[in-house]
Amino acid sequence: MDAAKDPNPSCKLHTRLRLWEFADRYIFEPIDGLADLYLSVSRAGGSMNLVEELPPRSPSTNPKVQTVYGVIGVLKLAVGSYFFVVTDRDCVGSYLGHAIFKVTGLKVLRCNDSLNTSFEQKKMESEISELLDAAEKTMGLYFSYDINLTLNSQRLYDVDDEFKSRPLWRQAEPRFLWNSYLLEPLIENKLDQYLLPVIQGRFSEYPGRSWVREGKCDPDST
Repeated sequence: MDAAKDPNPSCKLHTRLRLWEFADRYIFEPIDGLADLYLSVSRAGGSMNLVEELPPRSPSTNPKVQTVYGVIGVLKLAVGSYFFVVTDRDCVGSYLGHAIFKVTGLKVLRCNDSLNTSFEQKKMESEISELLDAAEKTMGLYFSYDINLTLNSQRLYDVDDEFKSRPLWRQAEPRFLWNSYLLEPLIENKLDQYLLPVIQGRFSEYPGRSWVREGKCDPDST
């Protein structure tokens, strides 16, 4: 059985997204050819839905635009919701023929009901950024768009085709999935193509491939 077999095309993760920052919403536009629908996120409360087109644009709207490489998840707090997106990545090797990427850039997108940022919100956002920086620098955050990094090669060879046809987040071993808590809002909205499993650890390809994997992100630490 081929452990490197591609997952069901309908479950394939988006590898590149154009992020549009409108005044009232964020829009994630797939630019990898995998889907025609866009993910719209309200900047007021973080609600999500799929839309068929971008909002009307004019010189007065002038949204910021940048390319991102995945959504790590959503942190819901009393002061609002925060979307974490990958803004930079480095390909560090391969695992059973599939590319492995290290997160080298992250961005926090704030969604709350207040148009103005309070002192408490600024403090919280600073603490969140420090938490992400620490995770990124201490051990490193890694992901693949195509293969489950939470299982070793032997376990991957042993699983059947039905298991490998599931979305990657459903294949993942929870104790090694760093962003399992952060993915819950996306899971609730059935956004499989945006659910990017991330692990924290170290990866070395030579001599021999080896993983050192850590546990989950602890939301209570924020």
